[in-house]
Amino acid sequence: MFSIELMLASLCRTVKTANVVTSLVYFPMLFLSGATIPFELFPRGLQRVASVLPLTQGIKLMKATSMMSEMGTKAESVVSIVVLLIVITVVCTIISIKTFRWE
Repeated sequence: MFSIELMLASLCRTVKTANVVTSLVYFPMLFLSGATIPFELFPRGLQRVASVLPLTQGIKLMKATSMMSEMGTKAESVVSIVVLLIVITVVCTIISIKTFRWE
């Protein structure tokens, strides 16, 4: 999440713009993550879009790790979630480093 917010802030010219843009990204991401409304209740199309978001992956990771000991969830699903989160973090961090400018 922090890398996405840093990337967005580095692309914005003013602090006010950065606040608005990050809020417009964060709150829908929070809503679609499954933390407020269960992810399984969303329509299939919305689930596909929300599956790419890092907060959704974080909720899935928490569910998978808590179910691992109880129901024998496979470790491959946890590894794929962690890999996706690492890729998102690296890509957004690189973009924010390349586009950040001091004023």
